[in-house]
Amino acid sequence: MMKKKKIQRKIVNYLTSQASSADLKFLQKWLKNPKNIEFFNKFVKINFAIDYNMKTYDSKKTKEELLRIIHNDKKIRYKHTINSVLKYAAIFVIVLGIGAIVKLTFVSELKNNIEISKNDAITLELENGEIEVIYPDLDKKIRDGQGRVIGNQKKSQLTYISNTNPSKLAYNTLKVPYGKRFDIILSDGTHVYLNAGSSLKYPVEFIKGKERTVFLNGEAYFDVFSDKSHPFIVNVNDMHVQALGTEFNISSYPEDFVFNTVLVEGSVKIFKENEVDDVQSSVILEPSYKAEWNKEEKIIFVEKVDTKIYTSWLDGKLVFRNTQFKNIIKKLERHYNVSIINKNTELNKQYFDATFDVETIEQVLNSFNKSYKIQYTIKNNQIIIN
Repeated sequence: MMKKKKIQRKIVNYLTSQASSADLKFLQKWLKNPKNIEFFNKFVKINFAIDYNMKTYDSKKTKEELLRIIHNDKKIRYKHTINSVLKYAAIFVIVLGIGAIVKLTFVSELKNNIEISKNDAITLELENGEIEVIYPDLDKKIRDGQGRVIGNQKKSQLTYISNTNPSKLAYNTLKVPYGKRFDIILSDGTHVYLNAGSSLKYPVEFIKGKERTVFLNGEAYFDVFSDKSHPFIVNVNDMHVQALGTEFNISSYPEDFVFNTVLVEGSVKIFKENEVDDVQSSVILEPSYKAEWNKEEKIIFVEKVDTKIYTSWLDGKLVFRNTQFKNIIKKLERHYNVSIINKNTELNKQYFDATFDVETIEQVLNSFNKSYKIQYTIKNNQIIIN
């Protein structure tokens, strides 16, 4: 039997419009059991009760409506049309007083010929500047400007093909917005996992005899294919991370004042641009160590760490250890695709330990409220903390 947390994650994926076709197929079958309907209703009541205008609740109607929408969703998600067919789902969970009764109303409206805003979609920029929207629930072939197949998409993963021996590099750029993740297998077999709010520029194919260089903005986990004759280098602004066969995590968001590299396996060398052989300014990391580059002071600090804290996002988790609230806010914004305005300057200075998995953003805020009383309001995707 599927674990409760995995089921909860599938429900959250659906309610936040991030469910895959596999999620929809599972939910359609799972909701035929009356006990599962009860579980679903209870979970939604606890996690999504944010609208306080009360009406009555009809469990039977909820089930029928939910199954109808999921059925329609499945049909829509398998369509391959030039014009995007989008679903706008409004979910109202309404609560009245103590011992509240909950009503869950699903309103599904299909709109034709409306494109998803590229700020909210995963996009792939081809060498010729053409931008494609990537839908994580589809399978498709990726073609270049001349129509040649350069890779394949299977749901939330792009795999590039190495079928030529290019003399000139052609780059693609994958951009992942807040609230989403995606991964790429490069033409050399290197696997890159991109976190929310990140982008990676990389060659469609690498050139024989040359370094394998990619450009990161944001956060990514790299599982590098070993090839000693072709060093793999990640360019992060004016800093480079060089690896052979190894696994490591890099986080370098523009709004952060530090960029860090955490080594899980193998070894990496961190150096400034054009200073690869400078012993004074370069650092070689061992597994379970983190190198942190201060963008303002231009210095590197190395320390031993628990790598799981820095790679937990791969499993959809948020782990904070002795972290200031002002830094926690940034990760919450990326993870939940929300905007947080904190007017409580004292709260920004406080340090917290916390771990979150399937929690909603409101549950997360309530958790902080237990240890440090805060007042907040939520309107659409904006949160204001007073």
